[in-house]
Amino acid sequence: MSAFPPPVSLGLDFGTESARAVLIDTAGCELGIGSEHYQHGQILDALPGSNVRLPDRYALQSPGDWIRSAATATRQAIAASGIDVSRIVGIGVDFTSCTMLPTLRDSTPLCEIDTFARVALAWPKLWKHHGAIEQTDRMNDVAKQRNESFLHRYGGTIGLEWFFPKLLETIENAPEVADAAEVWLEAGDWFVWKLVGCDADRLPRSTCQAGYKALWSPEEGYASPDYLSAVHPKLAEAARSKMPGVMLSPGERAGSLSAEMAERFGLPAGIAVSAATIDAHAAVPGVGAGEAGTMVMVMGTSSCHMLNSEQGKSVAGVAGIVEGGILPGLFGYETGQAAVGDAFAWLLKLLNLDSFERLSRDAMALPPGAEGVLCLDWMNGCRTPLMDGKVKGAFTGLSLGTTPAHLYRALLEGSAFGVRWIVDVLRESSVPVEKFVATGGLPHHNPDLVQVYADVLGAPIEIHPSEQGPAVGAAVLGMVAAGQDKSGFADVTEASKAMAAVPDDRKRVIRPAMDYHDAYQVHYKRYRKLAEQLS
Repeated sequence: MSAFPPPVSLGLDFGTESARAVLIDTAGCELGIGSEHYQHGQILDALPGSNVRLPDRYALQSPGDWIRSAATATRQAIAASGIDVSRIVGIGVDFTSCTMLPTLRDSTPLCEIDTFARVALAWPKLWKHHGAIEQTDRMNDVAKQRNESFLHRYGGTIGLEWFFPKLLETIENAPEVADAAEVWLEAGDWFVWKLVGCDADRLPRSTCQAGYKALWSPEEGYASPDYLSAVHPKLAEAARSKMPGVMLSPGERAGSLSAEMAERFGLPAGIAVSAATIDAHAAVPGVGAGEAGTMVMVMGTSSCHMLNSEQGKSVAGVAGIVEGGILPGLFGYETGQAAVGDAFAWLLKLLNLDSFERLSRDAMALPPGAEGVLCLDWMNGCRTPLMDGKVKGAFTGLSLGTTPAHLYRALLEGSAFGVRWIVDVLRESSVPVEKFVATGGLPHHNPDLVQVYADVLGAPIEIHPSEQGPAVGAAVLGMVAAGQDKSGFADVTEASKAMAAVPDDRKRVIRPAMDYHDAYQVHYKRYRKLAEQLS
Protein backbone atom coordinates (compact mmCIF):
# COMPACT_ATOMS: atom_id res chain seq x y z
CA MET A 1 0.00 0.00 0.00
CA SER A 2 1.42 3.39 -1.00
CA ALA A 3 2.42 5.78 1.77
CA PHE A 4 1.43 8.68 -0.46
CA PRO A 5 -2.20 9.82 -0.80
CA PRO A 6 -3.65 9.28 -4.30
CA PRO A 7 -3.71 12.13 -6.81
CA VAL A 8 -6.85 14.25 -7.11
CA SER A 9 -8.67 15.84 -10.01
CA LEU A 10 -10.99 18.86 -10.03
CA GLY A 11 -14.16 18.64 -12.11
CA LEU A 12 -15.94 21.90 -12.97
CA ASP A 13 -19.52 21.56 -14.18
CA PHE A 14 -21.32 24.58 -15.64
CA GLY A 15 -25.09 24.24 -15.64
CA THR A 16 -27.91 26.59 -16.54
CA GLU A 17 -28.16 28.20 -13.11
CA SER A 18 -24.89 27.47 -11.30
CA ALA A 19 -21.36 26.12 -11.39
CA ARG A 20 -20.31 23.05 -9.40
CA ALA A 21 -16.89 21.81 -8.37
CA VAL A 22 -15.98 18.31 -7.24
CA LEU A 23 -12.65 16.95 -6.03
CA ILE A 24 -12.24 13.22 -6.60
CA ASP A 25 -9.25 10.92 -6.28
CA THR A 26 -8.16 8.01 -8.45
CA ALA A 27 -10.10 5.54 -6.27
CA GLY A 28 -13.36 7.41 -6.89
CA CYS A 29 -13.65 9.04 -3.45
CA GLU A 30 -15.51 12.34 -3.64
CA LEU A 31 -13.44 14.47 -1.27
CA GLY A 32 -15.20 17.81 -1.53
CA ILE A 33 -18.06 19.45 -3.40
CA GLY A 34 -18.90 23.12 -3.92
CA SER A 35 -21.66 24.95 -5.74
CA GLU A 36 -22.41 28.58 -6.47
CA HIS A 37 -25.31 30.15 -8.36
CA TYR A 38 -24.59 32.67 -11.08
CA GLN A 39 -25.13 36.23 -9.91
CA HIS A 40 -27.29 37.05 -12.94
CA GLY A 41 -28.69 33.55 -13.46
CA GLN A 42 -30.39 33.16 -16.81
CA ILE A 43 -30.72 36.58 -18.45
CA LEU A 44 -34.20 36.33 -19.91
CA ASP A 45 -35.91 39.71 -19.48
CA ALA A 46 -33.40 42.59 -19.49
CA LEU A 47 -29.65 43.07 -19.74
CA PRO A 48 -27.88 43.45 -16.38
CA GLY A 49 -27.52 47.02 -15.16
CA SER A 50 -29.74 48.43 -17.87
CA ASN A 51 -33.34 48.78 -18.98
CA VAL A 52 -32.65 47.06 -22.30
CA ARG A 53 -35.48 44.57 -22.63
CA LEU A 54 -34.92 41.28 -24.40
CA PRO A 55 -37.13 39.87 -27.15
CA ASP A 56 -39.05 36.66 -26.60
CA ARG A 57 -37.03 33.44 -26.88
CA TYR A 58 -33.80 35.12 -25.79
CA ALA A 59 -31.69 33.43 -23.11
CA LEU A 60 -28.32 34.94 -22.28
CA GLN A 61 -25.65 34.66 -19.58
CA SER A 62 -22.79 36.70 -18.16
CA PRO A 63 -19.25 35.37 -18.63
CA GLY A 64 -18.15 37.08 -15.46
CA ASP A 65 -20.60 34.87 -13.57
CA TRP A 66 -18.87 31.74 -14.85
CA ILE A 67 -15.48 32.79 -13.47
CA ARG A 68 -16.82 34.06 -10.14
CA SER A 69 -19.05 31.05 -9.50
CA ALA A 70 -16.42 28.49 -10.50
CA ALA A 71 -13.79 30.12 -8.29
CA THR A 72 -16.14 30.22 -5.31
CA ALA A 73 -17.29 26.62 -5.84
CA THR A 74 -13.67 25.45 -6.13
CA ARG A 75 -12.67 27.15 -2.88
CA GLN A 76 -15.73 25.58 -1.19
CA ALA A 77 -14.71 22.12 -2.43
CA ILE A 78 -11.12 22.60 -1.25
CA ALA A 79 -12.31 23.72 2.19
CA ALA A 80 -14.73 20.79 2.46
CA SER A 81 -12.05 18.29 1.46
CA GLY A 82 -9.29 19.55 3.70
CA ILE A 83 -6.71 18.25 1.24
CA ASP A 84 -3.34 19.67 0.36
CA VAL A 85 -3.98 21.30 -3.02
CA SER A 86 -0.62 20.04 -4.27
CA ARG A 87 -2.38 16.68 -4.73
CA ILE A 88 -4.55 18.15 -7.52
CA VAL A 89 -3.01 17.07 -10.83
CA GLY A 90 -5.78 17.77 -13.34
CA ILE A 91 -8.78 19.99 -14.07
CA GLY A 92 -11.69 19.02 -16.32
CA VAL A 93 -14.46 21.30 -17.57
CA ASP A 94 -17.94 20.50 -18.84
CA PHE A 95 -20.37 23.15 -20.04
CA THR A 96 -23.90 23.59 -21.33
CA SER A 97 -23.88 23.52 -25.12
CA CYS A 98 -24.31 25.19 -27.41
CA THR A 99 -23.67 28.22 -25.24
CA MET A 100 -21.52 30.57 -27.34
CA LEU A 101 -20.12 34.08 -27.43
CA PRO A 102 -18.06 36.62 -29.42
CA THR A 103 -14.74 37.89 -28.03
CA LEU A 104 -11.62 39.80 -28.94
CA ARG A 105 -8.42 37.88 -29.63
CA ASP A 106 -7.27 38.52 -26.06
CA SER A 107 -10.38 36.57 -24.85
CA THR A 108 -12.32 39.67 -23.70
CA PRO A 109 -16.06 39.06 -24.25
CA LEU A 110 -17.65 41.82 -26.34
CA CYS A 111 -20.39 42.27 -23.75
CA GLU A 112 -17.73 43.46 -21.27
CA ILE A 113 -16.77 46.36 -23.57
CA ASP A 114 -18.75 49.54 -22.95
CA THR A 115 -19.60 49.91 -26.65
CA PHE A 116 -21.52 46.63 -26.66
CA ALA A 117 -22.73 46.22 -23.06
CA ARG A 118 -26.25 47.30 -24.07
CA VAL A 119 -26.41 45.16 -27.24
CA ALA A 120 -28.12 41.86 -26.44
CA LEU A 121 -26.42 39.74 -29.10
CA ALA A 122 -22.98 40.74 -27.79
CA TRP A 123 -23.73 38.63 -24.71
CA PRO A 124 -23.29 34.85 -24.54
CA LYS A 125 -26.27 33.02 -25.96
CA LEU A 126 -27.26 30.23 -23.59
CA TRP A 127 -28.02 26.77 -24.98
CA LYS A 128 -31.76 27.45 -24.67
CA HIS A 129 -31.63 30.73 -26.59
CA HIS A 130 -34.18 30.32 -29.37
CA GLY A 131 -33.79 33.60 -31.23
CA ALA A 132 -32.41 32.03 -34.41
CA ILE A 133 -35.55 30.31 -35.72
CA GLU A 134 -35.49 32.04 -39.12
CA GLN A 135 -31.75 31.45 -39.52
CA THR A 136 -32.04 27.77 -38.59
CA ASP A 137 -34.82 27.22 -41.10
CA ARG A 138 -32.74 28.82 -43.85
CA MET A 139 -29.64 26.80 -42.99
CA ASN A 140 -31.69 23.61 -43.11
CA ASP A 141 -33.33 24.55 -46.41
CA VAL A 142 -30.00 25.30 -48.08
CA ALA A 143 -28.36 22.17 -46.63
CA LYS A 144 -31.16 19.94 -47.91
CA GLN A 145 -31.20 21.60 -51.33
CA ARG A 146 -27.47 20.99 -51.62
CA ASN A 147 -27.66 17.52 -50.02
CA GLU A 148 -24.84 18.45 -47.64
CA SER A 149 -22.89 15.45 -46.39
CA PHE A 150 -23.01 16.53 -42.74
CA LEU A 151 -26.78 16.07 -42.53
CA HIS A 152 -26.54 12.30 -42.02
CA ARG A 153 -24.59 12.89 -38.79
CA TYR A 154 -27.44 14.95 -37.31
CA GLY A 155 -30.53 13.00 -38.19
CA GLY A 156 -31.09 15.21 -41.22
CA THR A 157 -31.63 18.46 -39.28
CA ILE A 158 -29.54 21.36 -37.98
CA GLY A 159 -30.72 22.26 -34.46
CA LEU A 160 -32.07 25.64 -33.40
CA GLU A 161 -29.75 25.69 -30.37
CA TRP A 162 -26.54 25.12 -32.34
CA PHE A 163 -23.49 27.25 -33.07
CA PHE A 164 -23.87 28.49 -36.64
CA PRO A 165 -27.55 29.49 -36.44
CA LYS A 166 -26.70 31.65 -33.42
CA LEU A 167 -23.71 33.15 -35.24
CA LEU A 168 -25.88 33.89 -38.28
CA GLU A 169 -28.50 35.50 -36.05
CA THR A 170 -25.87 37.97 -34.86
CA ILE A 171 -24.60 38.66 -38.39
CA GLU A 172 -28.10 39.56 -39.52
CA ASN A 173 -29.57 41.21 -36.42
CA ALA A 174 -26.54 42.88 -34.82
CA PRO A 175 -24.01 43.39 -37.66
CA GLU A 176 -21.96 45.81 -35.55
CA VAL A 177 -21.32 42.98 -33.08
CA ALA A 178 -20.49 40.48 -35.83
CA ASP A 179 -18.04 42.93 -37.40
CA ALA A 180 -16.32 43.68 -34.08
CA ALA A 181 -16.05 40.01 -33.06
CA GLU A 182 -12.53 38.64 -33.53
CA VAL A 183 -13.24 35.18 -32.14
CA TRP A 184 -16.44 33.11 -32.02
CA LEU A 185 -16.41 30.13 -29.68
CA GLU A 186 -18.30 27.89 -27.29
CA ALA A 187 -18.43 28.96 -23.64
CA GLY A 188 -16.69 25.75 -22.57
CA ASP A 189 -13.79 26.52 -24.88
CA TRP A 190 -13.70 30.13 -23.66
CA PHE A 191 -13.47 29.00 -20.05
CA VAL A 192 -10.62 26.57 -20.78
CA TRP A 193 -8.91 29.33 -22.78
CA LYS A 194 -9.15 31.59 -19.72
CA LEU A 195 -7.74 28.85 -17.46
CA VAL A 196 -4.65 28.23 -19.59
CA GLY A 197 -4.10 31.77 -20.86
CA CYS A 198 -2.73 30.94 -24.32
CA ASP A 199 -2.93 33.13 -27.43
CA ALA A 200 -5.91 32.88 -29.77
CA ASP A 201 -4.14 30.79 -32.40
CA ARG A 202 -3.62 28.01 -29.80
CA LEU A 203 -7.11 28.32 -28.33
CA PRO A 204 -8.20 24.78 -27.28
CA ARG A 205 -11.42 23.86 -29.11
CA SER A 206 -13.32 20.76 -28.04
CA THR A 207 -14.00 18.18 -30.72
CA CYS A 208 -17.04 17.14 -28.67
CA GLN A 209 -18.65 20.58 -28.76
CA ALA A 210 -17.68 21.14 -32.39
CA GLY A 211 -18.77 17.66 -33.46
CA TYR A 212 -22.23 17.83 -31.91
CA LYS A 213 -23.06 21.52 -32.17
CA ALA A 214 -20.96 23.09 -34.94
CA LEU A 215 -21.18 20.75 -37.96
CA TRP A 216 -17.56 19.59 -37.53
CA SER A 217 -15.99 16.20 -38.17
CA PRO A 218 -12.34 15.09 -38.21
CA GLU A 219 -12.74 13.98 -41.83
CA GLU A 220 -14.40 17.11 -43.23
CA GLY A 221 -13.76 19.85 -40.68
CA TYR A 222 -16.56 22.41 -40.43
CA ALA A 223 -19.31 22.66 -43.02
CA SER A 224 -17.90 23.57 -46.42
CA PRO A 225 -17.20 27.24 -47.30
CA ASP A 226 -19.46 26.83 -50.35
CA TYR A 227 -22.39 25.82 -48.17
CA LEU A 228 -21.79 28.56 -45.60
CA SER A 229 -21.44 31.15 -48.37
CA ALA A 230 -24.70 29.95 -49.92
CA VAL A 231 -26.38 30.67 -46.59
CA HIS A 232 -24.60 34.02 -46.05
CA PRO A 233 -21.15 35.17 -47.24
CA LYS A 234 -20.27 36.57 -43.82
CA LEU A 235 -21.00 33.19 -42.23
CA ALA A 236 -18.28 31.62 -44.35
CA GLU A 237 -15.93 34.51 -43.59
CA ALA A 238 -16.49 34.09 -39.84
CA ALA A 239 -15.73 30.37 -40.04
CA ARG A 240 -12.56 31.09 -42.03
CA SER A 241 -11.08 33.98 -40.05
CA LYS A 242 -12.82 34.20 -36.67
CA MET A 243 -12.63 30.64 -35.36
CA PRO A 244 -8.92 30.13 -34.60
CA GLY A 245 -7.59 27.37 -32.39
CA VAL A 246 -6.54 23.75 -32.11
CA MET A 247 -9.04 20.88 -32.07
CA LEU A 248 -8.62 18.64 -29.00
CA SER A 249 -10.62 15.68 -27.70
CA PRO A 250 -11.94 15.77 -24.12
CA GLY A 251 -9.22 14.31 -21.93
CA GLU A 252 -6.44 15.75 -24.09
CA ARG A 253 -4.27 18.33 -22.35
CA ALA A 254 -5.25 21.87 -23.36
CA GLY A 255 -2.49 23.50 -21.35
CA SER A 256 -1.53 24.33 -17.78
CA LEU A 257 -3.36 26.48 -15.24
CA SER A 258 -2.05 30.04 -15.45
CA ALA A 259 -0.67 31.85 -12.43
CA GLU A 260 -3.46 34.46 -12.65
CA MET A 261 -6.28 31.92 -12.57
CA ALA A 262 -4.49 29.74 -10.03
CA GLU A 263 -4.48 32.64 -7.57
CA ARG A 264 -8.16 33.32 -8.18
CA PHE A 265 -9.15 29.68 -7.65
CA GLY A 266 -6.85 28.98 -4.72
CA LEU A 267 -4.83 26.41 -6.66
CA PRO A 268 -1.18 25.94 -7.58
CA ALA A 269 -0.21 27.07 -11.07
CA GLY A 270 0.76 24.49 -13.66
CA ILE A 271 -2.04 21.95 -13.14
CA ALA A 272 -2.97 20.13 -16.35
CA VAL A 273 -6.27 21.32 -17.88
CA SER A 274 -8.34 19.11 -20.19
CA ALA A 275 -10.13 20.25 -23.29
CA ALA A 276 -13.80 20.93 -22.51
CA THR A 277 -16.74 18.65 -23.08
CA ILE A 278 -20.51 19.04 -23.18
CA ASP A 279 -22.10 18.71 -19.74
CA ALA A 280 -24.38 15.81 -20.62
CA HIS A 281 -21.55 13.97 -22.36
CA ALA A 282 -19.37 14.25 -19.27
CA ALA A 283 -21.97 12.28 -17.35
CA VAL A 284 -21.15 9.10 -19.31
CA PRO A 285 -17.64 8.70 -17.85
CA GLY A 286 -19.07 10.32 -14.71
CA VAL A 287 -21.26 7.29 -14.01
CA GLY A 288 -18.76 4.70 -15.23
CA ALA A 289 -20.94 3.71 -18.20
CA GLY A 290 -18.28 2.64 -20.63
CA GLU A 291 -20.17 -0.07 -22.47
CA ALA A 292 -22.27 0.13 -25.63
CA GLY A 293 -26.05 -0.03 -25.25
CA THR A 294 -26.35 1.90 -21.98
CA MET A 295 -28.45 5.06 -22.16
CA VAL A 296 -27.26 7.62 -19.63
CA MET A 297 -30.14 10.00 -18.86
CA VAL A 298 -28.77 13.31 -17.61
CA MET A 299 -31.85 14.84 -16.03
CA GLY A 300 -32.03 18.49 -15.04
CA THR A 301 -33.47 21.71 -16.43
CA SER A 302 -33.54 19.89 -19.73
CA SER A 303 -32.48 16.30 -20.30
CA CYS A 304 -29.89 14.76 -22.55
CA HIS A 305 -29.94 11.01 -23.11
CA MET A 306 -26.54 9.77 -24.22
CA LEU A 307 -25.93 6.38 -25.82
CA ASN A 308 -22.78 4.67 -27.06
CA SER A 309 -22.98 2.09 -29.82
CA GLU A 310 -20.59 -0.04 -31.80
CA GLN A 311 -22.31 1.08 -34.99
CA GLY A 312 -22.84 4.51 -36.49
CA LYS A 313 -26.22 4.79 -38.20
CA SER A 314 -28.16 7.81 -39.36
CA VAL A 315 -31.24 8.15 -37.17
CA ALA A 316 -33.85 10.80 -37.98
CA GLY A 317 -34.07 13.48 -35.30
CA VAL A 318 -31.00 12.43 -33.32
CA ALA A 319 -29.04 15.53 -32.33
CA GLY A 320 -25.67 14.10 -33.25
CA ILE A 321 -23.88 10.85 -34.08
CA VAL A 322 -20.14 11.28 -33.63
CA GLU A 323 -17.50 8.57 -33.70
CA GLY A 324 -15.52 8.85 -30.47
CA GLY A 325 -17.69 11.82 -29.50
CA ILE A 326 -18.36 10.54 -25.99
CA LEU A 327 -15.95 7.65 -25.44
CA PRO A 328 -13.12 6.41 -27.66
CA GLY A 329 -13.86 3.52 -29.98
CA LEU A 330 -17.66 3.95 -29.92
CA PHE A 331 -20.23 6.03 -31.77
CA GLY A 332 -21.86 8.52 -29.43
CA TYR A 333 -25.56 9.31 -29.96
CA GLU A 334 -26.97 12.46 -28.37
CA THR A 335 -30.72 12.73 -27.88
CA GLY A 336 -32.72 14.85 -25.49
CA GLN A 337 -35.75 16.75 -24.27
CA ALA A 338 -35.72 20.53 -24.21
CA ALA A 339 -37.78 21.02 -21.04
CA VAL A 340 -37.90 18.70 -18.02
CA GLY A 341 -37.03 20.35 -14.71
CA ASP A 342 -37.94 23.66 -16.37
CA ALA A 343 -41.41 22.31 -17.17
CA PHE A 344 -42.02 21.09 -13.61
CA ALA A 345 -40.92 24.47 -12.20
CA TRP A 346 -43.22 26.23 -14.69
CA LEU A 347 -46.22 24.15 -13.59
CA LEU A 348 -45.50 24.75 -9.91
CA LYS A 349 -45.37 28.50 -10.54
CA LEU A 350 -48.51 28.36 -12.70
CA LEU A 351 -50.38 26.60 -9.91
CA ASN A 352 -49.06 29.13 -7.35
CA LEU A 353 -47.67 26.37 -5.14
CA ASP A 354 -44.58 26.51 -2.93
CA SER A 355 -43.46 22.88 -3.14
CA PHE A 356 -44.02 19.58 -4.89
CA GLU A 357 -44.57 17.59 -1.67
CA ARG A 358 -48.37 17.35 -1.56
CA LEU A 359 -48.72 17.74 -5.33
CA SER A 360 -46.48 14.72 -5.89
CA ARG A 361 -48.26 12.61 -3.26
CA ASP A 362 -51.66 13.33 -4.79
CA ALA A 363 -50.40 12.79 -8.34
CA MET A 364 -48.86 9.40 -7.58
CA ALA A 365 -52.16 8.27 -6.02
CA LEU A 366 -53.81 8.63 -9.44
CA PRO A 367 -53.88 5.69 -11.87
CA PRO A 368 -51.73 5.55 -15.03
CA GLY A 369 -53.13 7.93 -17.59
CA ALA A 370 -54.09 10.63 -15.05
CA GLU A 371 -57.78 9.83 -15.54
CA GLY A 372 -57.73 10.99 -19.15
CA VAL A 373 -55.52 14.07 -18.82
CA LEU A 374 -52.68 13.91 -21.35
CA CYS A 375 -49.66 16.21 -21.66
CA LEU A 376 -47.45 16.86 -24.67
CA ASP A 377 -44.17 17.92 -23.03
CA TRP A 378 -42.99 20.44 -25.64
CA MET A 379 -42.90 23.47 -23.34
CA ASN A 380 -39.59 24.54 -24.93
CA GLY A 381 -39.93 22.82 -28.29
CA CYS A 382 -39.04 19.24 -29.18
CA ARG A 383 -35.40 18.24 -29.36
CA THR A 384 -35.57 14.52 -30.24
CA PRO A 385 -36.97 13.28 -32.52
CA LEU A 386 -38.38 16.39 -34.24
CA MET A 387 -35.47 18.83 -33.72
CA ASP A 388 -38.02 21.65 -33.81
CA GLY A 389 -37.94 24.53 -31.35
CA LYS A 390 -41.14 26.05 -32.70
CA VAL A 391 -43.62 23.37 -31.62
CA LYS A 392 -45.67 23.94 -28.48
CA GLY A 393 -46.76 21.79 -25.57
CA ALA A 394 -50.35 20.97 -24.68
CA PHE A 395 -52.70 19.46 -22.10
CA THR A 396 -55.80 17.63 -23.31
CA GLY A 397 -58.62 15.79 -21.58
CA LEU A 398 -59.30 18.60 -19.11
CA SER A 399 -62.62 18.94 -17.30
CA LEU A 400 -64.09 20.80 -14.36
CA GLY A 401 -62.90 17.90 -12.24
CA THR A 402 -59.26 18.29 -13.26
CA THR A 403 -57.00 19.04 -10.30
CA PRO A 404 -53.38 20.21 -9.99
CA ALA A 405 -52.47 16.59 -9.29
CA HIS A 406 -53.91 15.52 -12.65
CA LEU A 407 -51.80 18.15 -14.44
CA TYR A 408 -48.64 17.12 -12.62
CA ARG A 409 -49.20 13.41 -13.17
CA ALA A 410 -49.84 14.07 -16.85
CA LEU A 411 -46.65 16.13 -17.10
CA LEU A 412 -44.62 13.34 -15.45
CA GLU A 413 -46.11 10.86 -17.89
CA GLY A 414 -45.62 13.17 -20.87
CA SER A 415 -41.93 13.45 -20.05
CA ALA A 416 -41.69 9.66 -19.77
CA PHE A 417 -43.51 9.18 -23.07
CA GLY A 418 -40.96 11.53 -24.65
CA VAL A 419 -38.15 9.24 -23.47
CA ARG A 420 -40.02 6.17 -24.72
CA TRP A 421 -40.34 7.79 -28.15
CA ILE A 422 -36.59 8.46 -28.25
CA VAL A 423 -35.84 4.83 -27.34
CA ASP A 424 -38.28 3.57 -29.96
CA VAL A 425 -36.67 5.73 -32.66
CA LEU A 426 -33.22 4.33 -31.85
CA ARG A 427 -34.36 0.71 -31.68
CA GLU A 428 -36.34 1.02 -34.90
CA SER A 429 -33.07 2.05 -36.56
CA SER A 430 -31.36 -1.07 -35.12
CA VAL A 431 -29.39 0.88 -32.51
CA PRO A 432 -29.51 -1.24 -29.34
CA VAL A 433 -30.72 0.34 -26.08
CA GLU A 434 -30.31 -2.25 -23.35
CA LYS A 435 -29.81 -0.47 -20.03
CA PHE A 436 -30.73 2.83 -18.37
CA VAL A 437 -28.74 4.91 -15.88
CA ALA A 438 -30.09 8.20 -14.49
CA THR A 439 -27.90 10.98 -13.15
CA GLY A 440 -28.08 14.67 -12.33
CA GLY A 441 -29.99 16.33 -9.51
CA LEU A 442 -33.50 15.52 -10.73
CA PRO A 443 -33.43 11.72 -10.18
CA HIS A 444 -32.39 12.25 -6.56
CA HIS A 445 -34.88 15.02 -5.84
CA ASN A 446 -37.79 13.61 -7.83
CA PRO A 447 -37.82 9.80 -7.50
CA ASP A 448 -41.47 9.72 -8.62
CA LEU A 449 -40.34 10.87 -12.05
CA VAL A 450 -37.86 7.99 -12.31
CA GLN A 451 -40.56 5.53 -11.25
CA VAL A 452 -42.90 6.78 -13.97
CA TYR A 453 -40.04 6.54 -16.50
CA ALA A 454 -39.38 2.93 -15.44
CA ASP A 455 -43.07 2.06 -15.67
CA VAL A 456 -43.44 3.58 -19.13
CA LEU A 457 -40.22 1.99 -20.43
CA GLY A 458 -40.93 -1.34 -18.77
CA ALA A 459 -37.27 -1.47 -17.71
CA PRO A 460 -35.24 -0.94 -14.52
CA ILE A 461 -33.39 2.36 -14.14
CA GLU A 462 -30.22 2.63 -12.09
CA ILE A 463 -29.83 5.92 -10.20
CA HIS A 464 -26.13 6.69 -9.89
CA PRO A 465 -25.34 7.63 -6.26
CA SER A 466 -23.55 10.85 -7.16
CA GLU A 467 -25.71 13.87 -7.87
CA GLN A 468 -22.69 15.31 -9.66
CA GLY A 469 -22.40 12.93 -12.63
CA PRO A 470 -21.20 15.56 -15.13
CA ALA A 471 -18.77 17.10 -12.63
CA VAL A 472 -17.34 13.66 -11.82
CA GLY A 473 -16.99 13.00 -15.55
CA ALA A 474 -15.16 16.30 -15.95
CA ALA A 475 -12.83 15.24 -13.12
CA VAL A 476 -12.18 11.95 -14.92
CA LEU A 477 -11.16 13.92 -18.02
CA GLY A 478 -8.94 16.17 -15.93
CA MET A 479 -7.22 13.11 -14.46
CA VAL A 480 -6.58 11.71 -17.94
CA ALA A 481 -5.20 15.08 -19.10
CA ALA A 482 -2.65 14.91 -16.27
CA GLY A 483 -1.01 11.98 -18.02
CA GLN A 484 -0.46 8.35 -17.09
CA ASP A 485 2.71 9.15 -15.16
CA LYS A 486 0.68 11.20 -12.67
CA SER A 487 -2.71 9.47 -12.74
CA GLY A 488 -1.84 5.86 -13.55
CA PHE A 489 -4.63 5.76 -16.16
CA ALA A 490 -3.99 5.05 -19.82
CA ASP A 491 -7.30 6.39 -21.16
CA VAL A 492 -10.77 7.74 -20.34
CA THR A 493 -12.40 4.31 -20.17
CA GLU A 494 -9.91 3.02 -17.60
CA ALA A 495 -10.17 6.18 -15.48
CA SER A 496 -13.97 6.16 -15.67
CA LYS A 497 -14.25 2.59 -14.39
CA ALA A 498 -11.91 3.27 -11.48
CA MET A 499 -13.29 6.66 -10.48
CA ALA A 500 -17.03 6.43 -11.20
CA ALA A 501 -18.34 2.86 -11.60
CA VAL A 502 -20.62 1.59 -8.81
CA PRO A 503 -20.32 -1.96 -7.39
CA ASP A 504 -23.45 -4.08 -7.81
CA ASP A 505 -24.13 -4.15 -4.06
CA ARG A 506 -24.29 -0.33 -3.94
CA LYS A 507 -26.51 0.21 -6.95
CA ARG A 508 -29.91 1.85 -6.42
CA VAL A 509 -32.32 0.49 -9.00
CA ILE A 510 -35.90 1.61 -9.64
CA ARG A 511 -37.87 -1.33 -11.04
CA PRO A 512 -41.00 -1.02 -13.16
CA ALA A 513 -44.47 -2.03 -12.08
CA MET A 514 -45.31 -4.21 -15.06
CA ASP A 515 -49.08 -3.87 -14.63
CA TYR A 516 -48.60 -0.10 -14.94
CA HIS A 517 -46.35 -0.66 -17.96
CA ASP A 518 -49.12 -2.63 -19.63
CA ALA A 519 -51.61 0.14 -18.88
CA TYR A 520 -49.30 2.76 -20.34
CA GLN A 521 -49.29 1.16 -23.78
CA VAL A 522 -52.65 2.75 -24.60
CA HIS A 523 -51.70 6.15 -23.19
CA TYR A 524 -48.39 6.17 -25.06
CA LYS A 525 -50.27 5.63 -28.32
CA ARG A 526 -52.50 8.61 -27.42
CA TYR A 527 -49.37 10.70 -26.80
CA ARG A 528 -47.91 9.79 -30.19
CA LYS A 529 -51.21 10.58 -31.92
CA LEU A 530 -51.37 14.00 -30.20
CA ALA A 531 -47.77 14.68 -31.19
CA GLU A 532 -48.59 13.87 -34.81
CA GLN A 533 -51.56 16.24 -34.75
CA LEU A 534 -49.61 19.17 -33.24
CA SER A 535 -46.28 18.85 -35.06
